[in-house]
Formats: sequence, C-alpha cells, structure tokens
Amino acid sequence: MAPGPVIHYIPTELLGPAIRKGNLEIMRIAAVHGPDGKIFGTIQDNHFRSLLTGGAAVRDLREVIALVENGAGALVHGKPQPLDKIKLAAPVGPLAKNVICVGKNYHDHAQEFARSGVDQSGDKQEVPEVPVVFTKAVTSLADPLQGIPASSDPTNSTDYEGELGVVIGRRCKNVKRARALDYVFGYTIVNDATGRTVQQRHKQWFLGKSLDGYCPVGPCLVTRDEFGEPDAQELATYVNGERRQFARLRDLIFDVQAIIEAVSAYVPLDPGDLIATGTPAGVGIGFKPPRYLQPGDVVRISITGIGELTNPVV
Repeated sequence: MAPGPVIHYIPTELLGPAIRKGNLEIMRIAAVHGPDGKIFGTIQDNHFRSLLTGGAAVRDLREVIALVENGAGALVHGKPQPLDKIKLAAPVGPLAKNVICVGKNYHDHAQEFARSGVDQSGDKQEVPEVPVVFTKAVTSLADPLQGIPASSDPTNSTDYEGELGVVIGRRCKNVKRARALDYVFGYTIVNDATGRTVQQRHKQWFLGKSLDGYCPVGPCLVTRDEFGEPDAQELATYVNGERRQFARLRDLIFDVQAIIEAVSAYVPLDPGDLIATGTPAGVGIGFKPPRYLQPGDVVRISITGIGELTNPVV
C-alpha cells in the first residue's frame, strides 16, 4: 500500500472547538518545532503564541507548569503565529522518567485482551484487582502528524491504543485518592502504539511498547481546571476514517485518582511526568484475524475537550 499524504501542519479543526468559559476562549498549551528546537506556548484564536521568560522562549514543560501555577494573567507571550504556518510538537517534555502506562483499564478491553492470547501479565484476569502498570521508553515519544514507523517492526504487528494522557503538576508521594487530582496539571491524548508480537515474545511489555515513535502525544495540553474531572468526555479512535474504539472516560476501571494513588505509593511523581491511563476495546489484536497497522494507514484519536491526535503510519 502506498504511503498516505504527508501532513505538515495541524488543521484548526483537529484541535476541536474552542473551549470557552463565559465569553472568554480558554488557551491550550502546545509546543512547536522552531529553527532552534522545541518551544512551548499557548493556542488561542487559531494562533500559537510562544511563552517567554526573561525574553527567552520556554523549552521545558516544567517551566510552563511553574509559570501557569503562578498565574495565567502574568504570562508573557511572543508574536502570534497562524496555526497553518507552524508544526506542532508533543506538548510534553523533556521527560525525566519513562511514560507511565496502565494496561487492561477498561472492562471491554480487558476482556478482549484476555481472549487475544497476547496477555503475559501473569494472572490472565479480565478485571485486574489493582492497576497493571508498565512504562514506555522516553525515546518512543512522537509528535502529532509524525509517522508511526510500523515498517520498523520486523514482526509486522503494530497496533494502536487511544488513551487519555495525564500530566502531573506537583511532586507527590503517597497521595491518597481524595487529593490525587490536586496534583494533576492537565490532560492530553496518547497513542500507546505497540508491537504485539514483541510484547508477547518478551512476556513483559516494555520492548513491544517502546519502539522509536511508538508514543505519539498531542495535539495540545488542556489544564485540569479547564478540562474538568474525567467523566462523560468521549474517547474515540479511527483508522482510515473507520471508528475502531469508543468509550467515555468514566468507563475506566481505575480512574485517574486511583492510578495516582497506586503509582505514588511506590514511585514519586514529578511535574511534567506523563501517565497514559489505558485503552478501550477495539484495538487491532481484538479482531479475528488481527487488523494491525500498515504503511499508508492514518490513525486519528479524539477526546472531547482536547481535540484530535492524528498520525500517518509509515
């Protein structure tokens, strides 16, 4: 199959409708690739405006978090740039630790995964008693519209997984559920792409999840107070325009609070850390025969209030 069209920028509609509070359009945090590397800024009125501190562009999400926490009204911006003139980057990083991921976290996906024969997590439970936690390498991070390199998977078993991404805003350890959302900075979209045969062959999931480019993130980051608590927002994944996955965020077996409580009991979470919360049913391995990604495919993941993360497969 011939590769799909190369897309160089994010069309405005991929960011979803403008989020409004009263009569004000709420900003979204984004990153772009500039001539001197990745910089962070905000999106408002169909324009990207770089964030500045001391006259210099901000290049670290942790610095963005600190600036926003000090008050969005005090943010200093550079010259606005139309969205069709820029190339968005993953709105996270540089990551200080691997992407933290949760497996089998929707009832329907836990069931389809148990039936697939790929599950090597040990107990083969369709509904886990505690969160199933693994990580993806930092080097797997990819941008919106960056090609997912399925051709680099020698097993030809690359799969998609649309997920809600959670970005931590404050350092936390041993956080209890009741306070867990206080430590969230914002939300984004993650495609937890996976080499299924590699995942099965090596029993644990790290290698199958960590191929270069197998963690697209974006298109932007919406702060916790603007997104609200994950609940009725809808997640959907499309491959070549065909809807493969659908769920409401309230369908998570372990919600964001439970995940933060479980992880922080053992591993401190720091500002800028990224958590992928799990995927619903409809992944390629769940079909008979499996429907893995092929060069030329296009994967599009949408979450209400965030927008759409689109990546061609190469």
